[in-house]
Amino acid sequence: MKLENRVAIVTGTSPNIGGGIAEALAAEGAAIVAVDAREANARDCANYIVKGNGRALAVTCDVTDEKQVEAAVGAALKEFGRIDILVNNAAFFNKKGVIDMPFDEWNRQTGVILGGAFLFTKHVCKAMIDRKRGGAVINIISTAGHQGEPGNIAYSTSKCGLLNFTRSAAMELVGHGIRVNSLTPTATDPAESFERATRWGRTVKKPEGLDRVMAPFREGIPMKKLPVPSDYGKAAVFLASDDAAMITGTDLRVDAGAIARYWAWDPRAGASV
Repeated sequence: MKLENRVAIVTGTSPNIGGGIAEALAAEGAAIVAVDAREANARDCANYIVKGNGRALAVTCDVTDEKQVEAAVGAALKEFGRIDILVNNAAFFNKKGVIDMPFDEWNRQTGVILGGAFLFTKHVCKAMIDRKRGGAVINIISTAGHQGEPGNIAYSTSKCGLLNFTRSAAMELVGHGIRVNSLTPTATDPAESFERATRWGRTVKKPEGLDRVMAPFREGIPMKKLPVPSDYGKAAVFLASDDAAMITGTDLRVDAGAIARYWAWDPRAGASV
């Protein structure tokens, strides 16, 4: 297994992207510290991994509170004795634009996405440096961080900021053997997330009209198929493993071609305009 005997902290462990990444890392042998502001997300993720004979710890944490972050890192070290991998995935949606978004909401959303990544990187990497064995940090971006999405100002700005946070931290930490990379998901097929929630023991019902909402995303993406969380999980395993030993400061896009697409080409038309 590529990550045997390693320990990974994953922030934001809902049954969607974070849960998919946590499961993929665990499947390759990593012990998982599932961190989420919602106790149920951390607990259910960790419990599922433990039931599958993996090692996991659940930690409820507000990623914008430095004392809570320090406590979460301390809990991971107390339980497993080391931290080898950090996945900064904590985020939430609040789709408002620059005109209608209150400043306190801007601060809260950018604080979770950018501030949370800063605080966890700071304290996890201190532990990695003390141990002198290096490590890997993976920041979860979004295609909205590469492109200008209207009506999603704080999310898009924060995700874009994480791209250069990744490059800057990579250069700062390279001398300590810590690699820092980012992973860019895109609009994600929700089917796997519902299946995962059910496996975690939750009673879930697929919202009516969800297929209709997702159809334009599927039809407008070059591959004509949306990624699922386990696709991101495979990419995270690669970035965390020795297979990526010479990769730092890089963004790995798992977006079915979304960002590479020439703006005037409509995949539904099958030709350039």
